[in-house]
Amino acid sequence: MLDPGIELYNLRDMGFSGSIPETHDTLEENAIEKADFIYNKYGINCIADDTGLLIDALKGEPGVYSARYAGDNCSFEDNINKVLVKMKGVKDRRARFLTIIALVENGKVRLFKGTIEGEIIKERRGDRGFGYDSIFFPAGYTKTFSEMGTEEKNKISHRARAFKNLVDYLNNK
Repeated sequence: MLDPGIELYNLRDMGFSGSIPETHDTLEENAIEKADFIYNKYGINCIADDTGLLIDALKGEPGVYSARYAGDNCSFEDNINKVLVKMKGVKDRRARFLTIIALVENGKVRLFKGTIEGEIIKERRGDRGFGYDSIFFPAGYTKTFSEMGTEEKNKISHRARAFKNLVDYLNNK
């Protein structure tokens, strides 16, 4: 997707194996914190992302806490169970996945966003993917993310949309 002159490295390539803090209340702030952390440690331009599921009836929960909604050291199953319990009997099931990518380039921060609208279904469907994929029904589709193949999901997902925006920026600088 990127022009040939753009090189990407992962954290292992740079010898990093620690954890990166996520201490903020927004996806944007967490993405920036992670990218800044690596930029300041290695002096190299960096991208980092944060993603959350935002459910209207739950006032945006789980949001920034999507990975640990059911508590520290919880599983995807625990998180799904908590959502399904909180959504029991709720008619308004609108939700969206949101990915924010922070690019720290020569000390300057740029943000790229990707979102997909949908709804939370009442029970799990599908056996692919991870996280909340088995209970998220993207708008305009007849299956959950968990029922889609990787290629199909990657064409429409929030992450794919955010990365497309980033790639468009990088390729057109």
